[in-house]
Amino acid sequence: MHEENLEPQEMYCPYCDTPFELLIDRSQGSHATWEDCPRCCAPIQLRIEVSPASGELVSLAAGRDDDVL
Repeated sequence: MHEENLEPQEMYCPYCDTPFELLIDRSQGSHATWEDCPRCCAPIQLRIEVSPASGELVSLAAGRDDDVL
């Protein structure tokens, strides 16, 4: 992991609506992962899309654990 590939993204918990900052590691490419809410500890499903050509963040989708992303 390289610091220049870390991109902060402001997002909201889909459960309790708490705002928090998430660091996205673009060097991993497009992937799906989970992050726990810092307030309510609920599991947040994340789908991260990174452009293979430029390495830039294309989209970030967040949902509840039973959502289909």
